[in-house]
Amino acid sequence: MTIPQEVDVVIIGAGHNGLVCAGYLAEAGLEVLVLEAGPRPGGNTITEELTLPGFAHDSCSSAHVLIQSNPLLADDELGLLSRWGLEYVHTDPAVVLPRADGTTMTVYRDLDATAEEIGRWSASDASAFRKLVEEWNGGLAAVHGRWSSGFDLGTGAAADAYRELRARSAWDVIHERFEHSAVRDLMLWLSLATIQDPRRPGTGVLPSSITAGRLRFGWSTPVGGSGALPAALIRLLSARGGTVACDAAVSSVETRAGRAVAVHTTDGRRVAARRAVVTSSHLARLPEMLEDPPADLIAARDAWQPGLSVFAVHAALRSDLSTQAAAAGLGSTEGVARQLDAFYRGETDATDPWLLVVNQTVVDPTRAPDGAGTFKILTVAPWDRADGQDWSVAKEAFAGEIVQRVRERVGGLEPDDILALRAESPRDVAAHNTHNLGGSCHGGEFQMPDGEWLVGWPSYATGVDGLFLTGSTSHPGGSVSGRPGRNAARAVLAALDLDPALVMGSR
Repeated sequence: MTIPQEVDVVIIGAGHNGLVCAGYLAEAGLEVLVLEAGPRPGGNTITEELTLPGFAHDSCSSAHVLIQSNPLLADDELGLLSRWGLEYVHTDPAVVLPRADGTTMTVYRDLDATAEEIGRWSASDASAFRKLVEEWNGGLAAVHGRWSSGFDLGTGAAADAYRELRARSAWDVIHERFEHSAVRDLMLWLSLATIQDPRRPGTGVLPSSITAGRLRFGWSTPVGGSGALPAALIRLLSARGGTVACDAAVSSVETRAGRAVAVHTTDGRRVAARRAVVTSSHLARLPEMLEDPPADLIAARDAWQPGLSVFAVHAALRSDLSTQAAAAGLGSTEGVARQLDAFYRGETDATDPWLLVVNQTVVDPTRAPDGAGTFKILTVAPWDRADGQDWSVAKEAFAGEIVQRVRERVGGLEPDDILALRAESPRDVAAHNTHNLGGSCHGGEFQMPDGEWLVGWPSYATGVDGLFLTGSTSHPGGSVSGRPGRNAARAVLAALDLDPALVMGSR
């Protein structure tokens, strides 16, 4: 593909955050070029035929819940919903949790209905659940929105309560507020949605934030697959004169007098950036793309850790699972703790692990031939195995174990129901996207010198003038939130003396 030799802004990486940033900048009148290393745009928001022809699977992301509260969609700032063809199904129920005793706990898109459901196990926990959600909606959510946007949290009771909550662990919050084991299982399962160890300080907001998102938006399913989001953004970019070029890996960022002025691709092309370079390159690798990397980027590289790496199973099924819900969750509090302890030893524990089961043809039948279904299991597994086995050898057996765990609780997954199955170890997950270092599809995390953990690097500007950060290693980290993209666009526009209010609100 022929690409321009000079543009206003070069954006490295066509993941959804890079494309969101590009969309805002193009809407503001800047000439934008997005360079993507892979053969397709989308990063971890890609939909592919991973098993059989006609079966569309989301390679990584499946739910687009966090992005729903982003003003990008909440206020439809770029017209993705009203003009550019993006469509979501907000499912009800949001998720079901089939339990080992044969019962099922259901999370609905309604606080009263979900509290009533929890009351089947514990009346006191139903009240505690209601209180947790009401506290969130009564002030904490607004502070969380400021945190997500990279703004100062401000002062006052809500800001103080939010800071205190964020400093705690999800595990402690859950065990303090809820008594019944079944309710704790639910809340812990929800808290693992962003693939962070819920026992670690810094995760204390997750029981509230994730739960509130599920109650409000259900299992937000993009019609046509996760790739529908980047497709809509590319339609917007094309209409605004922007360009997205794939198979265009960037090898280096050229600087002059301390300013980013151009990028160079691995095949020898040079593109000058008149006004800025925005990169979603992984912060563990970005310094090597600069001749003289600044201290802040070196610090980010040295602080980064992969966090929890993931294992996935994709399958083509004769029909949908018996849950008749887009998402199901498995795993007890004790089982998840065993699984995480095993993870840090380089082992797997499939006795009762955290499992996300995605059954999206229930709400989006376009993803499979008539009557058939697509299916995914996501869980946590170590990058390196302590037993020395190569994942290429071991992955089928582990996939069989976790499929069996689901089969024990959900109908429609007998061997004859499976038309094709694909197991993906953390190493396979990394092969999908160069950004998935260490098998982490959520950007990993940063351990700061003072012991604080960050899920995304807090600054979008860098020590190189004109070089800005976006992507899942930028605040507020991974998942499909679009926040790193929107926040980076705001930082670029402000640095260029262009009013962000031209294209986005103040939230």
